[in-house]
Amino acid sequence: MTQKMNLEREKAECDNTLSKLQADKKNLDELYAELTKNNNKLVADSIQTGIILRKTKQLYNDLNSTYEKLNRNHEKLLANSASETSKLSGDLARREAELKALDASLNKSKGQIDQLSTDLKAREEKLKELQRILDEKDKAVANLRTKVNNALLGFNSKDLTVNVKNGKVYVSLSEQLLFKSGSTKVDKKGQDALEKLAKALKDQEDVNVVVEGHTDDVPISKGTAGMKDNWDLSVLRATEITRILTDAGLPGSRVTPSGRAENVPLEAAKTADARQKNRRTEIILTPKLDELFQILEKN
Repeated sequence: MTQKMNLEREKAECDNTLSKLQADKKNLDELYAELTKNNNKLVADSIQTGIILRKTKQLYNDLNSTYEKLNRNHEKLLANSASETSKLSGDLARREAELKALDASLNKSKGQIDQLSTDLKAREEKLKELQRILDEKDKAVANLRTKVNNALLGFNSKDLTVNVKNGKVYVSLSEQLLFKSGSTKVDKKGQDALEKLAKALKDQEDVNVVVEGHTDDVPISKGTAGMKDNWDLSVLRATEITRILTDAGLPGSRVTPSGRAENVPLEAAKTADARQKNRRTEIILTPKLDELFQILEKN
């Protein structure tokens, strides 16, 4: 922009000089004409007149040469000014286009950032809600364990244990507490434990109950009535325990019996002690997570 202003100032100065020279040339032309006229009247060989005439002609030639030179420079300046102006206009238009593109990109990025911020806040709220539900669930599991423990006080810890695993309460009852070897009929002491457990769970409407029967790896005696193998034994024992729980007031819709036979041992050893531990019934108490699943489904 500065270069353009300099060029315009130089052009104006050249125009002024040219105007002055043109005026001088006009005056000289008039003088030359006057001198020529006077020269015709004077003696042809007048030395003084000849000197003046020659000086005037030389001055005229010099002025004419200067005029032509200035005219060429003037045209050159005009051409350079037009080229520079066109170049500056092109650069300006390109910069404006770049600024518009950058502004559009920034607006798009801002929109994306705003959307991400909104999504992040929504996710944070959902995570807070999930954490609240999980905390409540952990608290419910802890309270449930305490309640079950209190209901089953007085039973031998070797025969009955209450533990928390994977967010569930496991009530493990040994075969010695519940059944005679190979039998599916629960002993009196075992019935007492199950009835107390049912009483403790009766008002726990948000707790599902799974009764799992487990055996050791020793096949049942051939000819055992109504049973072909350990699958039958584990299922029948789980069913019998389920019947006692429901008879004691636990809703049947919340209890599921299942048999695992010898497939989920506590100990892999083949010793008598290990097999005794594996012969057990596990009552698995699971708090319902409907609210948690509903939130997950929305995601």
